[in-house]
Amino acid sequence: MLPACRTAGDEFAIPPFALTPRDVAGFTDALQEFQGLFHDCFPRSEPRAHFFDYMVGHLSPLARKSIEPMALRVPGGSVRGLQRFLSEVPWDEEHMRWIYHQLVSDELGTPDGVLMFDETGFVKKGTDSVGVGRQYCGTLGKVENGQVGVCAGYASCTGYVLVDKRLCLPEAWFTDAYAVRRTKCQVPPELTWQSKPQLAAAM
Repeated sequence: MLPACRTAGDEFAIPPFALTPRDVAGFTDALQEFQGLFHDCFPRSEPRAHFFDYMVGHLSPLARKSIEPMALRVPGGSVRGLQRFLSEVPWDEEHMRWIYHQLVSDELGTPDGVLMFDETGFVKKGTDSVGVGRQYCGTLGKVENGQVGVCAGYASCTGYVLVDKRLCLPEAWFTDAYAVRRTKCQVPPELTWQSKPQLAAAM
């Protein structure tokens, strides 16, 4: 639903962020309805429930939004269940992305809409995450241990939204020295190194 101030005569107005409890009274029901649009992307009811818990966790006021605190935040949440959902349960990502793009088109699509691409860095302390390594992190403005992604955003006179993303694996990850780590992180064996502009073009 678009803010009332986003009208044809006031194209680039920024909606005021002055929410009251009344404004979000039906938010959980709306979130449940939104989640229902993606039911076909999961094989069973259990992962669908975990998907909802995962969204609730990300929208919570938690300072640390990792699996354990998010799972403990929702009523009846399971830490192991949510971990398994993210690491083992298959998602139909292509279908999920298609549904999401239809929603974006319906809500924000205009003939003069544009796609924009940018990279973003995520600082990481360990070495276990896929694609992690010492590389330039724009968030910090220096080389640091972390992950780098390429993001695609859509913008029109009615709003803007993130529409896709790709993780940018460093070239070193495709060498023999990283073979064991690629297997552990379940990097598809057919995947080859791509530059950031190539990832943007693919999206």
